[in-house]
Amino acid sequence: MSVSVVLFTSDLRVHDNPVLRAALRESDEVVPLFVADDGVHEAGFDAPNRRAFLADCLADLDASLRSRGGRLVLRRGDVVDRACSVATSAGARRLHIAAGVSRYALRREERLRAALEGTGCELVVHDAVVTAIAPGRLTPSDRDHYAVFTPYFRRWSQEGVRAAVGAPRTVRVPDEVASEPLPSRAKVTGVSEGLAEGGETEARRRLRAWCSGGLARYEKGHDDLAGDATSRLSPYLHFGAVSAAEAVQRARRTSGPGAEAFVRQIAWRDFHHQVLAARPETSAADYRPRGDRWREDAGEIDAWRTGCTGFPLVDAAMRQLLHEGWMHNRGRMLAASFLTKTLYTDWRVGARHFLDLLVDGDIANNQLNWQWVAGTGTDTRPNRVLNPVVQGKRFDPRGTYVRRWVPELAEVPDRYIHEPWRLAEHDDGAPAGYPAPVVELSRGRDRFERARATVGG
Repeated sequence: MSVSVVLFTSDLRVHDNPVLRAALRESDEVVPLFVADDGVHEAGFDAPNRRAFLADCLADLDASLRSRGGRLVLRRGDVVDRACSVATSAGARRLHIAAGVSRYALRREERLRAALEGTGCELVVHDAVVTAIAPGRLTPSDRDHYAVFTPYFRRWSQEGVRAAVGAPRTVRVPDEVASEPLPSRAKVTGVSEGLAEGGETEARRRLRAWCSGGLARYEKGHDDLAGDATSRLSPYLHFGAVSAAEAVQRARRTSGPGAEAFVRQIAWRDFHHQVLAARPETSAADYRPRGDRWREDAGEIDAWRTGCTGFPLVDAAMRQLLHEGWMHNRGRMLAASFLTKTLYTDWRVGARHFLDLLVDGDIANNQLNWQWVAGTGTDTRPNRVLNPVVQGKRFDPRGTYVRRWVPELAEVPDRYIHEPWRLAEHDDGAPAGYPAPVVELSRGRDRFERARATVGG
């Protein structure tokens, strides 16, 4: 009786999972394994929101496997030790895993390969499972990755996305392989009150609803903060509860500008993964160093983290993050620009805070998006500054998004909603309970521009 092990990582699904299908194709029995990895905890990456969402994903994956005659096997500890132990005890010939791009994922693959050498069990790494197109598959003629999105997207659009594979009908698991109890979302503390439900079942429900309704409105509505007209699929893509390749295929079946705009966002995700795959150090180091001498004002940083900067759109975005563990993409850009350019604070401070809260906190997308906004990444206009007042008037003109998350401003007239300090010029005075701006916008911009000019950035 031949046995293979499937080590689930960022592919917590049974639909369109080439890792699982390959193992089932070659073996009579399969051990679907997930290791609650000590290394993830030690790296400070198992934030409460992601831990709770992960618990949902694992419970749903286990239910899907059981409906096919199988079950999920969970172990806790060092991922390499536990995976090799399971493979050895089951007499597995191969251990299958999806390719990763972070330094941690690459090191995990190296350690697995070394630990399995001489055991009779082969490590098989599968590309294009986490992304739509594998990192490194598309390269320019003169270097190992694309440093600018537009030419990358041009090539990406011409490349065929792999065909989605169906969910298996049957999964046979060796009876003698035991499992530890699955984690429970209810036992995770510090979870954002409005955190979404995780799991493949919910992911597929959202994808169906998105493709049948929201997708058509996406091109015109994706920047409408109050309209919340985005797919909200990013947490499910991060955990692999839904496949990026399948999302592209299903969107493309719905022709129109909305589908094209949505597919472009998935291409951005692939773009960041191929940058990180080629330059793993950029998870912590500047992709394009500018020589910044960042400021560090603890009071300003705390005001930003808690949504008390005095700039309504920034504060609304940061409070949404605290409540939901998620933030609208336009809000992310604005909050990051405000921290890195208006306050001239190191992007790593903001990236760490986002990773502490975001349910879709992904090293490739989070770190490289922060670098893009900070001007140390791949942006071709590294010194652009987003003005929160201008952005508010453009993307939340009636202040609906602001009032949703900043109740202190509920009674402020529309014309003042993004500049509440102007009320002080009139008899009404400033809104009670809402802070004054932590910095004057023109002063912050001038400070940033002088700093970049000084260092030659």
